[in-house]
Amino acid sequence: MTTLITGIGLVGTAFAQHALRRGEKLVFFDLHPRADYLRRRLGPDHGAAVVRADVRDLPALVAAASDCGADTVVHTAGLIADRVSDPLYTGLEVNVGGTINVAEAVRLAGVQRLVHISSFAVYDRRRSPVGPVAEDHPRGPGRAYGNSKVIKELVVESYRIDYGFELVTLRPANTYGYGHFAGGSGGAKIQNLLTAGLRGTTARVLQEHTMDFEYVYGRDVGRAIDLAATAEVGPQTVFNVGTGVVTSFDELVEAARRVCGRLEVEVVPGRPPAVSAADPLDLTRARTELGWVPEYDLEAGLRHYAAELESVLEEGA
Repeated sequence: MTTLITGIGLVGTAFAQHALRRGEKLVFFDLHPRADYLRRRLGPDHGAAVVRADVRDLPALVAAASDCGADTVVHTAGLIADRVSDPLYTGLEVNVGGTINVAEAVRLAGVQRLVHISSFAVYDRRRSPVGPVAEDHPRGPGRAYGNSKVIKELVVESYRIDYGFELVTLRPANTYGYGHFAGGSGGAKIQNLLTAGLRGTTARVLQEHTMDFEYVYGRDVGRAIDLAATAEVGPQTVFNVGTGVVTSFDELVEAARRVCGRLEVEVVPGRPPAVSAADPLDLTRARTELGWVPEYDLEAGLRHYAAELESVLEEGA
């Protein structure tokens, strides 16, 4: 079995760790691949192939999927958060245009299953739910990143209906873990906090990033993707992936302090947070249909993350 993964980032490599243990052949597709990051995440002898190309390049995607005989495509590549708006045309071209190309490549190469990594940012938080946010909550938050994620979901849904390949869509909460964050990510905030705590320096965090959030550790997301790639597909194919716990910024800082033992934080005044995730995700469907539940609460995830990050800092990476 062979899987093509778009994007060499935190989420794609977290899945790859599971897939390699299953003996899966892996091919990464990334415009700016970082060999050092891939070795650190998967080991020096990981054996995964890398195609250096852009998701906006449809012929390259088709060739990559066809040449390796991909049975599954895991689509993680794209710009994140404010990068989508800087500028908006390019952000939508990469996120939406790239996803159209991925879906078309799946069709043309005869790939059996597409696992599409979306986000809990698709939910319209202006429409407050009664209780946890389930997968049928209205989509379309208004801001560029969340809206681009909604459009991407609609694209792959349309392709599945017209062409019949299998589709599983995951909507992770804010995912954290050791990454290089080339596409831009809120996960960099936590890496900033832990790095400062480990070094005994002051972490500077923009005020706009001090929102309440639901966080999920990258290893848990990787396991969810592995299940999405291998489990039998039932009638429900869209799944929330989170912890079901909303954490305030102060609670996040205190958890980081418990892990690192020392941490000073300076909040840089500016724009207030646009949206806070006041309502947690409903994880019922992932539990019942995929058999997935998170293994890491916030502090356990931060401890595992800090240990990995500490080894990176010691090596001067």
